Amino acid sequence: METPSAASESPPTPTPPTVIAKPAPPAAAPAAAPGTPPPPFNAPRATVEPRPNVALIDRTTPPEDLWQRMRQGFSIPDLDNALVREKTAYYAARPEYLQRIFDRSRMYLYHIVEELEKRGMPTELALLPMVESAFNPMAYSRAHASGLWQFIPGTGKRFELKQNWWYDGRRDIVDSTNAALDYLQYLYEMHGDWHLALASYNWGENAVARAIAKNKAAGKPADYAHLSMPLETRHYIPKLQALKNIINNPEPLGIVLDPIPNQPYFATYTKLRDIDVQLAAKLADMSVAQFMALNPGFSRPLIRASVTPRIVLPADKVDTFHENLQKLDEKSAVSWATYSPKKGDTLESIAKKHGMTVSHLKEVNGIPPRSRSLPSLMVVPANRNTAVAMTRLPIMYAPPIPITYRRIYHTVKPGETLTSIARRYGVTLEDMKRLNPKGAVVGERVTMEVRAAGKSKSKGKPRSQPKGKPKKTAD
Repeated sequence: METPSAASESPPTPTPPTVIAKPAPPAAAPAAAPGTPPPPFNAPRATVEPRPNVALIDRTTPPEDLWQRMRQGFSIPDLDNALVREKTAYYAARPEYLQRIFDRSRMYLYHIVEELEKRGMPTELALLPMVESAFNPMAYSRAHASGLWQFIPGTGKRFELKQNWWYDGRRDIVDSTNAALDYLQYLYEMHGDWHLALASYNWGENAVARAIAKNKAAGKPADYAHLSMPLETRHYIPKLQALKNIINNPEPLGIVLDPIPNQPYFATYTKLRDIDVQLAAKLADMSVAQFMALNPGFSRPLIRASVTPRIVLPADKVDTFHENLQKLDEKSAVSWATYSPKKGDTLESIAKKHGMTVSHLKEVNGIPPRSRSLPSLMVVPANRNTAVAMTRLPIMYAPPIPITYRRIYHTVKPGETLTSIARRYGVTLEDMKRLNPKGAVVGERVTMEVRAAGKSKSKGKPRSQPKGKPKKTAD
């Protein structure tokens, strides 16, 4: 803290002026004869040290490294508790895992940081997809949450993310980022607190509102630290804080943070017509995997311009794509056709007719591997000659196949607990606690989510569920 200057102190009480006699001027020294050297300098000597250099940050010049740009925009109050230290140690002990996330994020971070700064939002929110999806745009949860920002279908529709057979806007890089930032802004305006906003993003805005109301009614503090919330949500913000700590100062933790150029990685192209995914990638001089990493919203190997008239390409590939597209005959841009199954058709007969394997036919049409059902609309090769040359979409970026769940209920009997009921029905205790916050009350029903596909072979009980978590529901 600086000491106050003399100008800021209270003025002293005035005193009568004192008259001081001026001393007589010294007698002038006799003039030296011309050519006589001056006398030696006998006054006190002072040594002046050079002023040390002061490190300055030039805010008028954008930093070359995107990480540094992000650091300058960090503004959410820091958390410092045991959970944060635990999560920081967890990530620091897994440098290979962190490196994979950082490598994937390079394609998307500039766009996200740019959008955050346009809105005046904290830039550490750009790290949220590391927690949500590990920056995998095809991440798909048990609760049907999808994309970098993990929107469930209902919240996606609420924020105008298109979801149809051809395209899923929850996975679209540009659209999902806009929707996520809209939602985060809305939640911050609701609470006036970023920790509560983030808890609402994970747990649900109404759930957090009810927890706040409950604390207020009990006369307890209603801030994030004092709310009762699910374990997953309690760990959610410490994970973000841990990643922020690592990005802010990676060296002491032994983390190597390769610079990311502070410039756009991708641009959008809107003069599109119907075209195969495989061909679009070829025209941009990209692999299919690279193309799908920037265009994960497409669910079929055929891009329908009437459904989505925009694609995303690396900034340095846009001109190449445009030039090659202009040279292309429109009829040769599409090697897939739509097909409506007829009476008597089977998956085997349709696959054989179009020169495909059944597994490939299922994959490109989003049909679950064990399903025998035929959708009302399918895509198939336009002719048998082109079917052999078609490249399968990379598994990492293959369209997600939804798993259908249904809710069942059980009336609690004396001696039963959530743990015993979860074990009996083959569901996770975490899910049981999420769906039944009051616990197991004798005589009351508890809720469970099980696969709609039927029963397991053992004891006629529902199949156990893959581990998942609730995602951005209003409740």
